[in-house]
Amino acid sequence: MLDFDRITFDPRIMGGQACIRGMRIPVSLILNLVANGKTVAEIIEDYPYLEPEDIQQSLMYAAWLAREQVYPIIGKKAG
Repeated sequence: MLDFDRITFDPRIMGGQACIRGMRIPVSLILNLVANGKTVAEIIEDYPYLEPEDIQQSLMYAAWLAREQVYPIIGKKAG
């Protein structure tokens, strides 16, 4: 995994979801806000304890997760 220093995982906070800097702000919330057209300025206005870097790193984390690769399973056919 890349160095996502603002993304934290703690089983005692939001059930271990990826959150921002140990706060009860899940990365999924930020992604949902961006996906629904909120700008960085609007998000920070609604959540003033967030920083632009938090939003940027949330997007980078999502992009990293989306780099899914599919590997075919090759084996013997039943016969």
